[in-house]
Amino acid sequence: MNGLESLYQELILDHSKRPHGKELAEETGRTATSIQRNPVCGDEITLRVRVSDDGERVLDVTWEGAGCSISQASASMLSALVDELGEEADGDGMPRADVDARIEGFRTALRSRGTVPLDEEIFADAAALSGVSKFTARVKCAMLAWVALEDALERA
Repeated sequence: MNGLESLYQELILDHSKRPHGKELAEETGRTATSIQRNPVCGDEITLRVRVSDDGERVLDVTWEGAGCSISQASASMLSALVDELGEEADGDGMPRADVDARIEGFRTALRSRGTVPLDEEIFADAAALSGVSKFTARVKCAMLAWVALEDALERA
């Protein structure tokens, strides 16, 4: 294992042990919740998204769940990404179009079987999940929270 892979492995373990956003926020304002399960390995994520009144900005993503370190780290990384980029936008939340583009980019990279890496500038810590794309059985684990966010946004 090279140094970068080792660093990424540590980052995944750190997010799974000390997750960001792992406590469902109360349903206030315009919120939607999605429950997603991976029957193959038993991972489960309940994700709640809060959006602006016009639905154009994602204000926060919280979640709870159980499962492998990849699914839990991925949910944590997603929540942190939305928070970080929302703060960069003067605390007004992350534009919905940017969230949708990141979900699609994440899906494309994870389905690429290692040919499309995740850019750290765009995906922050979630770029550490690039290597998961080489392990088909683990892709669903990493995608679970992202699919839950996509589903919740359709409901919001």
